[in-house]
Amino acid sequence: MLVCAGLHRFLLSNFRGCMSNDRRTFLKTMAAGIVSPAMAAVAVSPTLGAAAQATKPKARPNVLLMICDDLGYGDLGCYGSKIPTPNLDRLAADGMRCMRHNSGHPICSASRASLLTGRYATRSHTKGALFPKQAGMDREEQTMADLFRAGGYKTHCIGKWHLGDIAGHWPTDRGFDSFYGVPYSDDMQPLPLVRGTTSLEADTDRDELTPRYTEEAVKLLNQTGKSPFFLYLAYSYPHDPARGSKAFRGKSNFGDVGDSIEEIDWSVGQLMNTLKTNGQLDNTVVIFTSDHGPWFQGNPGLVRGRKASTFEGGSRVPFLMRWKGHVPSGAVSQEWSNHLNLLPTLSAWCGLQKPKLPLDGVDSSALFLHGAPAPEKPVIYFSTVGNANIHCIRVGSWKLRVAQSDGQIYINDRPGSTTNYLLPHPELYNLDLDPTEAYDVAKKHPDVVARLQGELKSLIPTFPDDVIKAWQEMQGRVCSVTTPPGAVPRIVKGPLPSWAWEPENRRD
Repeated sequence: MLVCAGLHRFLLSNFRGCMSNDRRTFLKTMAAGIVSPAMAAVAVSPTLGAAAQATKPKARPNVLLMICDDLGYGDLGCYGSKIPTPNLDRLAADGMRCMRHNSGHPICSASRASLLTGRYATRSHTKGALFPKQAGMDREEQTMADLFRAGGYKTHCIGKWHLGDIAGHWPTDRGFDSFYGVPYSDDMQPLPLVRGTTSLEADTDRDELTPRYTEEAVKLLNQTGKSPFFLYLAYSYPHDPARGSKAFRGKSNFGDVGDSIEEIDWSVGQLMNTLKTNGQLDNTVVIFTSDHGPWFQGNPGLVRGRKASTFEGGSRVPFLMRWKGHVPSGAVSQEWSNHLNLLPTLSAWCGLQKPKLPLDGVDSSALFLHGAPAPEKPVIYFSTVGNANIHCIRVGSWKLRVAQSDGQIYINDRPGSTTNYLLPHPELYNLDLDPTEAYDVAKKHPDVVARLQGELKSLIPTFPDDVIKAWQEMQGRVCSVTTPPGAVPRIVKGPLPSWAWEPENRRD
């Protein structure tokens, strides 16, 4: 296999450095640094060193935050996909590619609420996925856009909103100076195209969404002038049913989803070229990510689960960041990061005021600027339907699963609500050794189980009343002890079939 010179030097230096260490240490070091063939031209280092030191910006940076809908962890070329994404691969090569980045929630509206506020969506009472004519986040919540606008930035929202489409909940009510896009997902109808709060088209052409968003974004970038800007561009795809315009239909050889991803890559190229032409590129923080994992189609990478699951495939997403002279070029981070951390990080870089409400995210400047770990903080995974229910807690690479729902929407669109059940035995996964969450090691590490249970117990009182109530109610709704680790809960009590055998610790 061909390996670039930079990667070859990395492997050779690590081999020499590990000669006096044990073989396991050497192999672990190599595994952490090896990248996919699609990114073989990117030099990788476990420590970014002096070359990554940030320089003081000449002016406050602009921010271009692009977020896709249902784009999977493995859907980009720089994450191993065969779908052509040359512009996004170039963005990765010019900045940082995060390999362990999670969204704040595994479904649409709640994920966007957590990204824009730096707080779990349960705190703002944002449902997993809002439907037409529903309110979004609590009015007391401050968004990124609120903070940017108060800090003198021009703030713009283009694309899918999905955080409320009634009075008081439109983007222009939540800190954005302008809005051009659609109020919710492309599978909802009718789908109006809106400017501000005025409907331009009662049911817009879904095939033309990506080129229309791109045209609007290019127009805005050409009109920004000297004022710093925050542009939040939320693509509607590759959410089902994925669409590409006529120019991209059938082009990718990967069906409708592949076509839509290739067109998004084209769009990113248009925006990057516009920034470069206008002399804005080097002083713009460019971020590209997804709201959560893929739905029916798309690639979650080598992690378990998809959209709506609290396994990693539900919330592990691609995350690319470029800021020339500050974020090191060609860096690949194996450290944990999260959408919740974006608001405090960007606030620090852009000199914004501190939010009034306490944040769940932390400033990750050390990670993005120097490759150092962000401050460790427990991460909670909430269920999607009735998302007041807690399923998991993760601290570092240890993930404890304490509950599970009796259905997952990417498998079967069930009528009615999905019920959450407390697991009879908490499941523990080591995401360093087992990124696919295939092996429950709770019995082997009872001390870790106890520590994470303690962390969870201390956090529950900090959440709103509905979360506390849901947790208390779930204590009396324990699924059958015959439920195998990692399985959908067995909820029917009674004798096993005559042919079945279970070990003593999995019998009613």
